[in-house]
Amino acid sequence: MPNWGGGAKCGACEKTVYHAEEIQCNGRSFHKTCFLCMACRKALDSTTVAAHESEIYCKTCYGRKYGPKGIGFGQGAGCLSTDTGDHLGLNLQQGSPKSTRASTPTNPSKFAKKMVDVDKCPRCGKSVYAAEKIMGGGKPWHKTCFRCAICGKSLESTNVTDKDGELYCKVCYAKNFGPKGIGFGGLTQAEKKE
Repeated sequence: MPNWGGGAKCGACEKTVYHAEEIQCNGRSFHKTCFLCMACRKALDSTTVAAHESEIYCKTCYGRKYGPKGIGFGQGAGCLSTDTGDHLGLNLQQGSPKSTRASTPTNPSKFAKKMVDVDKCPRCGKSVYAAEKIMGGGKPWHKTCFRCAICGKSLESTNVTDKDGELYCKVCYAKNFGPKGIGFGGLTQAEKKE
């Protein structure tokens, strides 16, 4: 059937994707809002996407589902990942037998103590590590969570305001919490004349 007046079909929602909203990956087109990890639903971009056949994942979920398993194949150097991905619906099989060693060290290192004290993002509640941390309102935020609570616009130090622990762009802050009345942007010219 011919595709009259539209773009390609989205690989996630099957609706028409027009050029202005298109992201291409693995020979398929997606809406920017549909370009999400199939397991954890995290927003993806060209640096975080990992494709497997017709499925797209963030690199973390892709590694959990299709990466090597066993001792020595953790998330970082010299680490053993015990995350099976069950909470993401990945249903992974563990290929290695359980270790007979104690699961917690009797004398935790300074590194292990530091890992426990990781800051939590006020928006999503997940850990915020140094590489992804942006400070706003005296709290650490993920770069992807550092958005206006009303309009969702990405924020920077020049346009961020905070109120009651939540972040807003200056426009939304002024509309919702600024002064109201004639001369304060609360009424339009047509409303003033009436």
